[in-house]
Amino acid sequence: MVRDYDATWPGRFSELADRVKAHLGALVIQVEHIGSTAVPGLFAKPVIDMDVVLASESDIPEAIRRLATLGYAHEGELGIAGRHAFRWPSGEARHHLYVLAADAPELRRHLDFRNALRADRTVRDAYSELKKSLSLRYPHDRQAYTEAKSAFITKIIETE
Repeated sequence: MVRDYDATWPGRFSELADRVKAHLGALVIQVEHIGSTAVPGLFAKPVIDMDVVLASESDIPEAIRRLATLGYAHEGELGIAGRHAFRWPSGEARHHLYVLAADAPELRRHLDFRNALRADRTVRDAYSELKKSLSLRYPHDRQAYTEAKSAFITKIIETE
């Protein structure tokens, strides 16, 4: 499930981001590498997470349409308002793609947490140890694993 940081993750993110940017064109403001694979030295699941940032929420339906032509399946907001999740194309390595407007609170949350982990080795290492222990406690329960990390994440975001 989780493993040591892999220096190939940024390159994999760049490949995915370049393809999405090329396909979405002017709709995209930026594509951000988020999640644990975006933090050098952090223990992580080998799954790239990325936020595709659009200028406006009104651009989301067109982004959904264009991403479908690449094989991405829109899964809706999945309980997080303003963040649209997509299932990766069949036959590709698992990765998570989210589409959000530039003013989406969830985008700010993702970036604040990522940036805090990148900026403070002590925080990064504490989070890495938490992830290691939780992966042993919940090896087959992704939801419990994710929920058990939430208090740590919330604490870090609130101090940003």
